[in-house]
Amino acid sequence: MSTILHIKSLPVRSFHFAQSLHKTPKHSVSFTTNNTPTKMTSFHRPNAVPSLQGAVSEAISLIQMSPPTWQSALLSNVVIFVLGSPILVPGLSLSGIAAAFLLGILTWRAFGPSGFLLVATYFVIGTAATKVKMAQKEAQGVAEKRKGRRGPRSVIGSSAAGCICAFLSIYGLGGEAFSRLWLLGFVASFCTKLSDTVSSEIGKAYGKTTYLVTTFKVVPRGTEGAVSVEGTFAGILASIILASIGCLMGKIDAPEAIICVIASQIANLGESIIGAALQEKEGFRWLNNDAVNVINISLGSILAILIQQVVLKN
Repeated sequence: MSTILHIKSLPVRSFHFAQSLHKTPKHSVSFTTNNTPTKMTSFHRPNAVPSLQGAVSEAISLIQMSPPTWQSALLSNVVIFVLGSPILVPGLSLSGIAAAFLLGILTWRAFGPSGFLLVATYFVIGTAATKVKMAQKEAQGVAEKRKGRRGPRSVIGSSAAGCICAFLSIYGLGGEAFSRLWLLGFVASFCTKLSDTVSSEIGKAYGKTTYLVTTFKVVPRGTEGAVSVEGTFAGILASIILASIGCLMGKIDAPEAIICVIASQIANLGESIIGAALQEKEGFRWLNNDAVNVINISLGSILAILIQQVVLKN
C-alpha cells in the first residue's frame, strides 16, 4: 500500500509600491493580497526645520536691512570676522579681535556697511604700513610690540572718537541737523589715525633724516615727536586715500573730504608736539602712546566739525 503526499502551496502575496511626488513631499504605499487592493494610510514628511536655502536668504535679508539694526550689525560682523580671520589674526591679539568686533558692531549699526568698510580699509592699510621692513625696525628697536599685533587698548585708543560719533549718531543727539556732523567727525577721526600710523611707520622704514618737531634737531628714528619728509608725505597720502573712499561711498562730500585731510594734518602736528614735549616726561607718565592716540584722533574729529561749521556754513 502506497501513500501519496500532496503539498499544496499557499497563495503568494504580491506587493506593489507606488510613490508619488507632490508640492509637499508625500509617500504612499499600497498592498495587494490575492489581487485584492487594500487601502493604506499615506505618510507626509514634516517640514518643521527651515531649509538651508531659506535660512541663508533670511540671513542675507537681515544683513541688507536699511537702516541697520543691532541684530543685522551682529550677524554681519560674525560673518565678516569669520571670513576675514586670515587678515585679522596677524594684525590683532585675541583680546584685540574682541575689541575690534565690538567696534565693528557699533560702526555697522551707526553708519551701515559703507561705514564698516571705511574702518576695514583703515585697518588693512595701517596694518600693512606697520609690517613694512619689520625686521629692520626690530633690529633698530623701533618696531611696534608683538610684531605690530594690536591689543584692546590700541584698538580703543585708535577708535575712541569714532565710537563717540557713532553713539551720538545712533541715539540722534542734536537731531537731523547734527547727524551729518557726527558722520564727518567719524570719518575725520580715522583719517587722522591712519595718517599718523602711516607717517610713523614709513618714516621709521624709509626716513633718511628725522627731526624733532619742536626744535628741528636731528634725532634717531622712532623718537617720540620726530618727523621725516618721507613719513609726512606718506601720511598725507594715506589720509587723502581714506577721505576719498569716504567720499566715493557717499559718507562725505568733496569739500568735507578736503576738510578731513586738513584736520588730520593739524591734529598730527599737535600729536607730534605733545609727544616731543610731554609724552612720558616727568609728571606726565600717564601720557603713554594710547593716551596720545585718543587726544590725536579726538582733535582731528573736533577740528573737522569746527572747520565745516566755520567754512561751509559761511
